[in-house]
Amino acid sequence: MRTPIGTAYREFHRRSLEDRDAFWAEQARLVDWHAPFASVCDASRSPFLNWFAGGMTNLCHNAVDRHLAARGAQPALIHVSTETGSERTWTYTELHAEVQRMAAVLLALGVGQGDRVLIYMPMIPEAAFAMLACARIGAIHSVVFGGFASVSLANRIDDAEPKVVVSADAGSRAGKVLAYKPLLDEAIARAAHKPARVLLVDRGLAPMTMVAGRDELHAAWREQHLETVVPCTWVDSTHPSYTLYTSGTTGRPKGVQRDTGGYAVALAASMKHIFCAPQEGAQRSPAGETFFSTSDIGWVVGHSYIVYGPLIAGMATIMYEGLPIRPDAAIWWRLVEQYKVTAMFTAPTAIRVLKKQDPKFLRQHDLSSLRALFLAGEPLDEPTATWIGEAIGKPIIDNYWQTESGWPILTIANGIEQAASKLGSPGVPMYGYDVKIIDESTGRDIETPNTKGVVVIEGPTPPGFMQTVWRDDARFVETYWKSIPGRTVYNTFDWGIRDADGYFFILGRTDDVINVAGHRLGTREIEESISSHPNVAEVAVVGVGDALKGQVAMAFVVARDASALGEAPARLRLEGDIMKTVDTQLGALARPSRVFFVNALPKTRSGKLLRRAIQAICEHRDPGDLTTIEDPTALQGVRDAIGAT
Repeated sequence: MRTPIGTAYREFHRRSLEDRDAFWAEQARLVDWHAPFASVCDASRSPFLNWFAGGMTNLCHNAVDRHLAARGAQPALIHVSTETGSERTWTYTELHAEVQRMAAVLLALGVGQGDRVLIYMPMIPEAAFAMLACARIGAIHSVVFGGFASVSLANRIDDAEPKVVVSADAGSRAGKVLAYKPLLDEAIARAAHKPARVLLVDRGLAPMTMVAGRDELHAAWREQHLETVVPCTWVDSTHPSYTLYTSGTTGRPKGVQRDTGGYAVALAASMKHIFCAPQEGAQRSPAGETFFSTSDIGWVVGHSYIVYGPLIAGMATIMYEGLPIRPDAAIWWRLVEQYKVTAMFTAPTAIRVLKKQDPKFLRQHDLSSLRALFLAGEPLDEPTATWIGEAIGKPIIDNYWQTESGWPILTIANGIEQAASKLGSPGVPMYGYDVKIIDESTGRDIETPNTKGVVVIEGPTPPGFMQTVWRDDARFVETYWKSIPGRTVYNTFDWGIRDADGYFFILGRTDDVINVAGHRLGTREIEESISSHPNVAEVAVVGVGDALKGQVAMAFVVARDASALGEAPARLRLEGDIMKTVDTQLGALARPSRVFFVNALPKTRSGKLLRRAIQAICEHRDPGDLTTIEDPTALQGVRDAIGAT
């Protein structure tokens, strides 16, 4: 029986803040160290932190090598593709061999410690091999979501400056092949930085034109290194493990930089305390335990809870390529039964998709192995949580975190003490996080329950949190730590409230980042893409509430040549043309759901776009105080445009 947050967890959380070094030194015992650390948390240059400085370790060793003696024959990586009809399991011993082969290939292509490797791949096992191989040799991987098109990819190539790009001929979604190689070629042509080599996995899905002297086939290089032994490169705990790009309020994505030792400790602790993974010497053994995260390796959930977290815990992890309703809506539950999944992690959008299917699919498979379903990526609404909880008869545990945090900020730590979840709330602050609600204008703490404010984190942030923005310390400080007047706190840029029991509720973004099906998109990046269309004079993009995806992007455009709009067919053609522009440059994920044409955009007298007012009108809410608006008829134009559809 679950109860509200009890004294055991409250004391656990208190110790993590007030006796920080002793607390995290205990958690550090969950991973292997090649050399002991000299200090637990060096906060002398706060907000820049050095966790476990002086300690030498390796992420790949902790995820793979250290398990070989006890569970070499145990399943480690399970790859399932309903797109290609393939299904295969690698044991820890087999995974170890494949990672060494990939590491040997990268070394042969000139990659060394500290070099960047950009990974632009579908959900195939070679992507996981490449990530682990980078960690093995001390290289820094930068995974780019396969749904991003050439302009987004080029931006990330220029920022990361990779020595090698690892990619594939194509991905597949809903049976439709998406060729990656042409997108990659165009991105490299656009980018100022030119990677020396491109390593390609040929799946036989799409033809590839190879660039002489640059492009190499993975299969041929792998064949040369079948028996090559590549030992782990021991790196300092503070050595960057990867960068991962996340959208911001400007068109330039931010490269979130993660360390090695702190990240390993954070994931090991989260698997134990949050996801209730079994521990060595306990009644339950990791043998036979399977973790299934339905995310993509292009997102932080895929990094933390497809690749590194479950493997660090000694579990098997499922890597899935496909949709939740293909070949039918029972596919995920079939995998739960077949592989005895004990913990599953997905997004509310996916559950809302399943909710539209025939209920019979939820009753076709034995889910007795599953102990809990974890959800994250976007706010979880009460009807969705109630429906799936009743449908599968399992605890539904929401959690809230960000690319920047690397692991949950708010959830329920049932591994410490069983506690109740509250519908609509992701939970309470996790150990190591000092989370507060503050007034955006004054910077003062809000102590009154159920009073709206900005969700912030008092430093120092815990292990696993971002170190900085890649190659831009100033942006890290200015963006995250100096946005609240009179306070040096980490700004999540989310509104929230805290109830009398200490549970937090997330109410939406304070900035111009939108959340589409759990994926963060910067409105400025979409606006810049739309602005590149020759018949676009001005554009505003806003996120609008959507019953299925949480939010969708909507664009409001002032045309350069209004006479070209003409009747409805002409408007639809231009709308489709603009959508195609975004699709080509940024990918389908960033494509707005609608493009509306207006004569003017609502702005203040100082020229600032009133995005929140546009959003309010789209969601049929009061747009608020408009005394600063320059032209009131512009808002009526937004209303008319929406009404015209």
